[in-house]
Order: sequence, then C-alpha cells, then structure tokens
Amino acid sequence: MAYVLNRFEVEREDAANDVDTLIAADKATDNTPEKKTAGDLQAGSEKKLATLRIAGLHGHNPLQNHLLAALPAEDFKRLLPHLEFIAMPLGMTVCEPGCEMHHLYFLTSSIVSLLHEMKDGSSAETAVIGNEGVAGIALFMGGGKNQNRATVKSAGYGFRLKASILTEEFNRGGALQQLLLRYTQALISQMSQTAVCNRHHSVPQQLCRSLLLTLDRLPGNEISVTQSLIASMLGVRRESVAEAAAKLQSDGLIQYARGHMTVLNRSGLEARACECYGGLKQDYEHLRSPIHAS
Repeated sequence: MAYVLNRFEVEREDAANDVDTLIAADKATDNTPEKKTAGDLQAGSEKKLATLRIAGLHGHNPLQNHLLAALPAEDFKRLLPHLEFIAMPLGMTVCEPGCEMHHLYFLTSSIVSLLHEMKDGSSAETAVIGNEGVAGIALFMGGGKNQNRATVKSAGYGFRLKASILTEEFNRGGALQQLLLRYTQALISQMSQTAVCNRHHSVPQQLCRSLLLTLDRLPGNEISVTQSLIASMLGVRRESVAEAAAKLQSDGLIQYARGHMTVLNRSGLEARACECYGGLKQDYEHLRSPIHAS
C-alpha cells in the first residue's frame, strides 16, 4: 500500500505551498539568522505542522525519519511532494540481492534487516535499519545492484522516493547528499562491527546487542520476534538462542512468550551486551546533528 502524500487533500503545488506557510510562520516568530532544519520546525510547534497532516496517514509524518528531519527546511520542502507513504508489513521484501531498486525508502516506524545469503540457503544479518536511515543505498553509491536482501523484521510504515527524483536531488551536492553519505558511513561501520561481533562474541552477548539495536528503533519495549528468526539473523542454531533467551528471562531482564518479547530491564541488557552496541549507538547519535543550508 503506497500513497503519494499530495493525492489525499492537496495537489502537488498546494503541498509545496503548505510547507512555505510552515516556513513563513517559523520565520515570523524567530529572529535568529541560523537556518532552520525540518526537524527544528517540528520541534518548534506541533500546530505549525498541521498543514502537513494528510488524511489517511494515521499520524505518520516524514519528519519521523531522522535524515528527513535533519534537512534544511527548503530542501525538505522540495522533497515533500514526491514522498510516498507506504505500509511495510512483516516479511515484506524491500529488495532482492542482484536486483536494482526503483525507490529509496525512508523508514519511520518499520525496521528492515539486511541479510547476506549463502548458496545453501543459510543467512546472517549484516545490518538493521530503522527511522535513523534509509534502505536502498545502492541507488546513490554507484553500485547499481544490491548485494543483500532487505526484509522487514518489524512491521510499520515509511516513505519512499523515486530513484529519478533521488538522483536529481543527490546530484545537487547539497544537504541530502551529505546526510546520505554520512548515514552510509555509519551503516558500513555497523556491518563491520557485526562481522567482528559474530566472530568473537558469545550468543548471549549477540542476542543482547540485537535486542538493543531493535529497541532503539521502536517507540516501546515490546518486540515481535521468534527465536527462529533471531537465530537466522545471528546465523546461529535456534537452540542456542532459546538457551540464551531463557537465561535472560530467568534473570528478569525479558519476558518471552509465543513470538512476543518484552524487555523488562534495559540497563541489564546493556550491561550484558558486548562493546559493539555502545560503539554503534555512538555512530548513529552523530546522525542526529542537523546539516544547515549554506
């Protein structure tokens, strides 16, 4: 299910005018010379964002994606009419290995897992993507085809942008290009850290890292996941995951039943996770800093 934002209540031109109104309202109440980012506008006043609320989006907003929120307001205004709202159900395949993508996905409430698959059918998770980033970096990195399978591991929503629009905006060499390259650096760091973690750290440590990375991309402390799925993501036996999860539950850190996990003690999970989690969290915190228009 995908909807172009401006096909609900406004036409393309009106959608751009709505953001002009938003920016004008912000300038009228702020005398500082510094450029505002889209995220600044959101934080400033929920009332001003009423013009961006489109019927049928169930309260979802493109600014829930950290990269879009970090854009200067003028850049965000340019992209807004081209963003398509899309439902991303559990198990949805965003891209297949060896295939070209036609959209870049800005995630808001969904979580996507990047999986590297072997010829014998086994696989392991190389990275996880949530509202801090995008799925489809091959579109702007020059590689053309994807090397990994991207699958939705936590159902939610997002906004997608056509490849042609992305290319045009990326080639401007502006804020979006800087943000996407900065995000790609963090994603590569996550892949490298994951490879080291899978080789040198225990299954319980890996499980804690995986749960924490998922929690960071969710609004609450509940995760819908099966032990089989976790085992597939980590590239280990399901029995090993079951044993590690049982230990965490007996120690009061999590509650697990029928594919539904509730984290009861986050600080306890952090204490048992390997050093990889802290490093990855720091890398992604850097992405929150806005890029201002020059």
